[in-house]
Amino acid sequence: MPVSLIADLEAREILDSRGNPTIEVDCILSDGTMGRASVPSGASTGKYEACELRDGDPKRYGGLGVLKAVKNVNVTIRRRLVGMIATNQYRIDQALKELDPTSNKRKLGANAILGASLAVCRAASITAGICVYRFLGGAGTMVLPTPLLNVINGGAHASSNLDVQEYMIVPAGFTTFHEALRAAAETYQHLKKLLEKAGKPVSVGDEGGFAPQFRDHEEPLQYIERAIENAGYRPGEQVFIALDVAPSSLYRKGLYHFRYPKPHLETTDELIEQYEKWVSKYPIVSIEDGLAENDRAGWKKLTSRLGSRIQLVGDDIFVTNTNRVKQGIRDGIANAVLIKPNQVGTVSETLDCVKVATDSGYRTVISHRSGETSDHFIADLAVAANSGQIKTGAPCRSERVTKYNRLIRIEEDDVLRYAGLLTLKR
Repeated sequence: MPVSLIADLEAREILDSRGNPTIEVDCILSDGTMGRASVPSGASTGKYEACELRDGDPKRYGGLGVLKAVKNVNVTIRRRLVGMIATNQYRIDQALKELDPTSNKRKLGANAILGASLAVCRAASITAGICVYRFLGGAGTMVLPTPLLNVINGGAHASSNLDVQEYMIVPAGFTTFHEALRAAAETYQHLKKLLEKAGKPVSVGDEGGFAPQFRDHEEPLQYIERAIENAGYRPGEQVFIALDVAPSSLYRKGLYHFRYPKPHLETTDELIEQYEKWVSKYPIVSIEDGLAENDRAGWKKLTSRLGSRIQLVGDDIFVTNTNRVKQGIRDGIANAVLIKPNQVGTVSETLDCVKVATDSGYRTVISHRSGETSDHFIADLAVAANSGQIKTGAPCRSERVTKYNRLIRIEEDDVLRYAGLLTLKR
């Protein structure tokens, strides 16, 4: 097969699922192949994430424009990558890191760097005649991920009265991905019926989950458990529950400042005790960001108390950064890592973080962002990395569903087992 070189890169400003600007990049190869990728954006972001470059011009998109990032691709990154071998992803990503040696990619912007990295990867897979997941994962790719579907939105993802950011369902008790996705979609529809019957609005938040008002933070768990049963499935056997609390924004001076059901303060110990009660009462198998990114002592305590019973996922505390993950492993913090490519900036660094986690016995969950696009790259990434889990929103809204539909096609085209209950075994 002739070597395909990068002939051109072209970036543009497009809109994400929240109507905010983001960057899209085309990579054109010497044989005429074109790969296109777009970059998502988070609303709930960790303070240690890589820098998303925005223009800051209040006259355009309220300062959220990305023309600077677009220019960085079209000029600086293009100049460096044109002529390089497209199929050497690691070398491509090394070149991008050399262009911006800052620790958080603030010079060129992680959005510009990731857009180029993803577009080259997709173009390389096309010219090689294989899917992205095989291009990245090779013969070692074996597993379709269990989805964690956000069915009730709160926190930074909705205007509901919930401080807890995500209530998710986990259809792990099935033998195939398409059966699991059907169970999740049916549970979602039954949840909608229950909310409507209770007179609650069923408008959705950023990630497609319902966003009505609730009397407290436990009531959504009750609704979800009933929805699972009404859909004809068994809670705790076929469909489970997961949470993303995301309380970093609530943490001040060693206390968590909750707003609902009324303004009150909670200590780390009180919050952990609440989680223990919920885990004993409901089929909860995973809690993401149960504590704040700077509450490291609390994280150790949480892991000691619940780490042998459920999955404890670190997002804000790790931000897909290998050094932070290594430190967390040394400190005994969490037992799983959330993986978001735009937190780190390149495909290779993302895969490196997955390897660091899995080599130490930590699980990984490949994740979307709240501001998404129709790009389904992370579906292929989850399969390539044998992650076993993917989190990409409700079975609603096209920018979420496109990832699940991509996994259905992969299941149809390849012989891969569904991770299912293997995801939950400790």
